[in-house]
Amino acid sequence: MGRAGSSPFSSLGHSVGVRFSQELSSCRGAGVFTKASYPSNSNGTYTSKRAISSVDKEKIAAENYFYQINGTSVSSSSLFSRNVKALDACDDEYGGVVVDPDRLPVNPDAFASMLRFSLSHWKMKGKKGIWLKLPLERSELVPVAVKEGFQYHHAERGYVMLTYWIPEGPCMLPTNATHQVGVGGFVINDKNEVLVVQEKFYAPSFADLWKIPTGFILESEEIYSGAVREVKEETGVDTEFVEVIAFRHAHNLAFDKSDLFFVCMLKPLSSQIKVDDLEIQAAKWMPLVEFVAQPLIQEDGMFKKIIDICIARLGKHYCGLLPHQVVSKFDGRPSCLYYNVIDAQDVNCRGN
Repeated sequence: MGRAGSSPFSSLGHSVGVRFSQELSSCRGAGVFTKASYPSNSNGTYTSKRAISSVDKEKIAAENYFYQINGTSVSSSSLFSRNVKALDACDDEYGGVVVDPDRLPVNPDAFASMLRFSLSHWKMKGKKGIWLKLPLERSELVPVAVKEGFQYHHAERGYVMLTYWIPEGPCMLPTNATHQVGVGGFVINDKNEVLVVQEKFYAPSFADLWKIPTGFILESEEIYSGAVREVKEETGVDTEFVEVIAFRHAHNLAFDKSDLFFVCMLKPLSSQIKVDDLEIQAAKWMPLVEFVAQPLIQEDGMFKKIIDICIARLGKHYCGLLPHQVVSKFDGRPSCLYYNVIDAQDVNCRGN
């Protein structure tokens, strides 16, 4: 979701998948490998004379070994002329495997051999989804993995994540993040003036529009802190979070992703404006009446509704959502649950 990531790939409803935690960036596991010298049986297959580590326990060496990748059987005497070792990896909690990105073989040919061996080994163990994270500096391994049947899952600045689903039938691994998350700060002072900006880069139809400061939240950033940060970065004004007033859900926007946009009411703690020259053309305190009267606001049903809600909140006729720190037993991690609390005596929001 956006760049946030909170472990975006895990949720309470996942029955098959993997928690995207430090396991994906640092995974230590005992290597599985078979030693060189493979006598041929009468049927032409190769079995190992000696197996090391967990191979002994699983009795893989006692079985006739074929590479079975994408429906193709491969047995090569040249391939077994040296040690064949499985990639360093650890199991995830859903019956899958996470390959250690820090212990990948240097040589692409060695990686190809180890990847084939590993896939066959994991298939015999009944594993399901395979997660292969390839750092940017190991990008030469990407076509090797794709050739073996791996598919792109997602990419960041420093790596690409690929996956492989072993069982027959549809892949049950969680998809890539589906949303980006944005915030807007509705800041109004004691003079009934709204903090507004004009951006440097805009569509021609928005040339005269004065709008509230907006932006995307950062990875692992809370909605409320993201709104405060965006206002500070664009205008230089310090603010205090009050409530989430409303949020919009839209689809098929940037990169065909969905978008969540949270409108937050903020209380100004300072008034001096210092414009961010990189993104903002101008910023000012604008009387609320003038702000609402802008043609682009009046002609747009969504913008007008947002302003109506903000005005209702100012008149204490509407309650927004406040963040509350909670810990779930499902993952043991703290998170923010947004809801409102009404005082039964005066029917006012707790955040007033």
